[in-house]
Amino acid sequence: MHEPTPLPSDVTDIEIHDGSAKLAGLVAAVERVIVGQRGLIDGMLIGLLADGHVLVEGVPGLAKSLTVQSIARALGGTFRRIQFTPDLLPSDVVGTQVYQPSTGQWSVREGPVFANLVLADEVNRAPAKVQSALLEAMQERQVSLAGETHRLPKPFLVLATQNPLEQDGTYALPEAQLDRFMLKLVVGYPDKSDEREVVHRQLDRGSVPEVEPVMTLDELLAVRALLGGIHVDDRIVRYAVDLVDASRHPAEAGLEDLVPLVRYGASPRASIALVQAARARAFLDGHAFVSPHDLKRVAPDVLRHRILTTFEAEARSVDPDAIVERILESVPIP
Repeated sequence: MHEPTPLPSDVTDIEIHDGSAKLAGLVAAVERVIVGQRGLIDGMLIGLLADGHVLVEGVPGLAKSLTVQSIARALGGTFRRIQFTPDLLPSDVVGTQVYQPSTGQWSVREGPVFANLVLADEVNRAPAKVQSALLEAMQERQVSLAGETHRLPKPFLVLATQNPLEQDGTYALPEAQLDRFMLKLVVGYPDKSDEREVVHRQLDRGSVPEVEPVMTLDELLAVRALLGGIHVDDRIVRYAVDLVDASRHPAEAGLEDLVPLVRYGASPRASIALVQAARARAFLDGHAFVSPHDLKRVAPDVLRHRILTTFEAEARSVDPDAIVERILESVPIP
C-alpha cells in the first residue's frame, strides 16, 4: 500500500525551538511557586497546546487548584474555580438571564465557565444536568443563553478534579463523558524532600514568590499554531492505532490474558488524542517530529480513563494502568 507523502510545512526548526523555550520559561515561572508537580504542569500544558481538557484524580491538598491558578497568572489569563456540589444548577456554571428593574430589560450574566482556565473541583459531586452543561461547553466551546450563542474565550481549558477517597454523594461521570477529556492525570503524594520544602515555605510565607506573567495569551495561541508543524510519520499514526486497537481486541494483539479483564476498549477519540498529545509532548521537548517514545510517554494519561475493566479485573486488582502497561510492552514499536 502506498504511504502518503507528508505535507510540506512552513514551520522552521528555529520557530519550534523558540516556542519550546517560551514554554520552558512558563514552566519555570510556575515551578517557583509549585513544588514537585511537574507531571501535572506538563499535562496541563499538553492540554493547552493540543486544545484538550484534563481530568485529574488525586487526594485533597496536592496543589491542584494552585497549579491551575499559577499557570493562568503566568499567561495573564483569567481563572475561575467552580466547587461542584449536589445542589449546583446548570445556570451556576454557564450563566443565566437577569432582569434589570431599572431598565426593564433582560441581560445575560455569564457564568464562571467564561474563563481561559476553569477548575471544576470535584466534578463528580454535581448531578448529571450540571455535568452535561459543563461537558457541552467543553465540547462546543460555546454556550447558548436566551437563544443567543456566546463563544468561550481562547484558549479555553477545563481542569476537572475527582477525589478518589470519598464516593458518598457523588455522581460518577458516564463513560461517554469521560471520553471527552483528552487526558486523565493521576496525582500522587510528593516525595519527602519536596514535602519538606512545602512545609518550610508555609512556615516562612514571605519566601513564597508571586507568579509573574511571562507569556501573553496571544503568544500562547501563536505557539499553539506551530503544533501543526511537528511532523507525524505515518508509522507513528499506525502505532497509535495499533495501541488503541489492542485495547479493543487484545486476543488479536497476542494479549489473550487481557480478554477476561477488558470490558470495552478505547474509542477512536483515543487515537486522535494519542497523536495530538504526543505532538504536544514532542513540542515541549523541542523536537520537530513525534517519536514512538513520545507516544509511550503520553499513552497512560490518554488511555487510562477510556479502558473499562470487568469485575474479574477488579477482583484481581488489575487497573487500567496495568492493562495499558501490558499493551505498551507487547505492541511492536515501529
